[in-house]
Amino acid sequence: MKQICVRDIRENTQVEDVFLVLTKRTGTTRRGDAFLSLTLSDKTGEVEAKVWDRVDKIGRIFEKNDFVWIQARAETYQGRLQLVIADLRRADESDVDPADFLPRAEREPEVMFQELQALLDRIADVHLKGLLQNYIHDKELMEGFKRAPAGKRLHHVYLGGLLEHTLSLLRLVDQVAPLYPEVNADLLRAGAFLHDMGKVFELSYSRGFDYTSEGRLLGHIVQGLKLLEEKIGEVEGFPESLVLHLKHLIISHHGEYEYGSPRRPKTLEALLFSHIDDLDAKMNGVSRFMSQQEWEDLDWTGHHGVFGRPFYRNHYISDPESVPGLDEEEAEGKEQEDHNLPLFNSRH
Repeated sequence: MKQICVRDIRENTQVEDVFLVLTKRTGTTRRGDAFLSLTLSDKTGEVEAKVWDRVDKIGRIFEKNDFVWIQARAETYQGRLQLVIADLRRADESDVDPADFLPRAEREPEVMFQELQALLDRIADVHLKGLLQNYIHDKELMEGFKRAPAGKRLHHVYLGGLLEHTLSLLRLVDQVAPLYPEVNADLLRAGAFLHDMGKVFELSYSRGFDYTSEGRLLGHIVQGLKLLEEKIGEVEGFPESLVLHLKHLIISHHGEYEYGSPRRPKTLEALLFSHIDDLDAKMNGVSRFMSQQEWEDLDWTGHHGVFGRPFYRNHYISDPESVPGLDEEEAEGKEQEDHNLPLFNSRH
C-alpha cells in the first residue's frame, strides 16, 4: 500500500515509495554530465523527477511503464515541484496494487452503463436501435468501453472516462435537442454513443495512458468508422442515407480541420453535436485542472498549457446563509424578500 501520493508531496518532503514511470528521457548538462528526466505518477497526479548521480547504472534498471521504488527529496525549481532521486530500484509487481496508479471515475462503471442504456432506450428509430444493440451485445467491446479513458491529456483522463463522457453527452442531447425541434434527436443520441468508440482501440490504459500503435497510425475516428461499418453490416436493410449521416457526424465531431476533423460539420446534427462534445470535454478538462491546484490563498490557477491561460477561482456562493451578519431567521426572510422582487423591470 502506498505511503505517500503525488498530491501530498510538498517542498522538502522526503519521499520513499513506489511510482509508475510515465516518461524517461536522458539529457546532458552544459558541462556534459548526463542526467535522467522522469515523469512519475500515481492515481492522484504526476510529478517530474531527476536523477543526477549514477545515471548509467540507474538508467539500466528500469524502462518507461515500469513501477519503481524511489528515495528522493522534493524541491522547487523555476516555480515547479520536482523530485531529486537519490536511490531507485525496480519494484516487484507482485507487491504493487494497480488501483494505486491509475485514476478512475468517481462513479461505478456499471451504474453509469445502466444509466446510459436507459437513455439509449429513448431512441425510437428501429434501425438505429438495432445498430446500437449490436454494440451493446459485444461484451469484449463494452468491457473496453467501460474501462477506457476519453483522452490522454485534455479531458476525462481516467479509467471510465470514455463512458462518463458519453453519458454526459447523452444527457446534454436530452437537454439541448428540444430547443431545436428541426434536429433529429435519435441521430444525436446515436452519435453521442458512437463518436468516440474508436478510443477503445486508440488508447492503452493497462498502466499509464498512452496511444496504441494502431491509435498512432490510424486514430480513433478511422477506427470508429471501421467498427461502424462492421456493425451496420449486421443490421438488415439499414438505410444508406442514415449511414451517411452517422459517418459524417463521427468524422466531423472535432469541428475544425486544425482540431483533427477530416470534415467540418455540414448538417444541423453534426454542428450541434460538435459543440456539445467540445463543451463537455473542455469543462471536464478545466474542472479537473482546477481541482488539482494547491490553492492556499491564491485566486488563480497556474498556467494551463493546452488552453494557454490560467483560470480564476469562483468564490461566489448563491446562498442566503452565506450573507454575513444574518442569523438563520433573518436569512430566510431575506430569501423570501429577494424572491418577491421582479426579476426585470416591468417595462421590458
